[in-house]
Amino acid sequence: MRTSLDVERREETVLGVQTGCRRRRNGEIRSVTSQNQPGLAGKRPTLQSWDRFIVDWICEAGCLGSLQSCFLLYDLLKMFLQSVISSILPFLLGAVEIQVPELPVVAIFGEDASLDCSFTPDANFSLTDLSVIWQLTDTKRIVHSFLQGQDQLVDQGSGYMNRTALFYDQLPRGNISLLLRRVQVSDEGSFTCFVRVKDHNSSAVMLQVAASYSKPNVYLDPNKDLKPGDLVTVTCHTFRGYPEATVTWQDSRGNNITENVTTSQVANEEGLFDVQSILKVVLEPSSTYSCLVRNPVLQEETLATVTITGQPLAFPVVALWVIVALSVCVLVLLGALAYICRKKSRQAREEEENTGTEEQADGEELKTAATQPLKSSETKEDDGEEIC
Repeated sequence: MRTSLDVERREETVLGVQTGCRRRRNGEIRSVTSQNQPGLAGKRPTLQSWDRFIVDWICEAGCLGSLQSCFLLYDLLKMFLQSVISSILPFLLGAVEIQVPELPVVAIFGEDASLDCSFTPDANFSLTDLSVIWQLTDTKRIVHSFLQGQDQLVDQGSGYMNRTALFYDQLPRGNISLLLRRVQVSDEGSFTCFVRVKDHNSSAVMLQVAASYSKPNVYLDPNKDLKPGDLVTVTCHTFRGYPEATVTWQDSRGNNITENVTTSQVANEEGLFDVQSILKVVLEPSSTYSCLVRNPVLQEETLATVTITGQPLAFPVVALWVIVALSVCVLVLLGALAYICRKKSRQAREEEENTGTEEQADGEELKTAATQPLKSSETKEDDGEEIC
């Protein structure tokens, strides 16, 4: 960050350079930095080693315009020189050149990870001259150390005990990568690889932890007696993933649904996230809703879909037994009714038969009664004849 002193020196330098450049072009001086010419404020610019290279370059570029353009050119040239010098300085001083990955190392939760770090050893390189220290960049806590040809783990952080190692067979080739076993969410962060042979150097490696999310479960509330126009809550649940997921809802036409969506992500004791996303919609006939869960680090996507037809999505077991019981009752009633009808029909036939028999008997009695007087008169007539 640029301090007020730096700003003041820059302004003083650039103002003095503008004056010096004009005098140089007029032939009054040969070098801006070698003369004791005053600046606009009547003072000689205070030029440090960086500035002495820059001011002559600014003159060669003809920075005689506005102060703003001169300031910009001054900053650009200074940044360029600083980056170049800082890049070649290790080679000039004979420092060890370290190769580490530029991108973060992605490690799967619960699995082993390798933090790559290497250098090019000299021909007469010996492991007794090698010192390797892996430490956390921010807290400087020791993760693993290797000195005088063997591990030195006395000062190792307790969280890394029995979880770290080097690739010992590859150390003579300059491979000083760290093997980190059973990666945890708490391991995420920056690790510094420090190496010393004759000279020393260090560089940082970023570790990114990731875990796949489970396939989402989607369920409804309520889940029965649904009809178009009802307000339905659709819940999407997935768990044990890392880092936080991106949840997207889509309708049957593939349009994103952003309204009336509430998503919560809660970390468990291991640091993994359980995700629950709730969508509230007004039910339409044959509606389809999809829950898309995306892991931003692993670039993984898992999808779950539910289709609502306006009818119960699941037939309750209790309702099934009720229908079976009603069916049995109906069958029993029908059987009883059939039995009663047959019994009444039999009784009716028996009554008809009995009625016919009684009528026949009555007819015979009447016939008998009618013939008896006739027989009596005939008897009397016979008796009279005999008397006469």
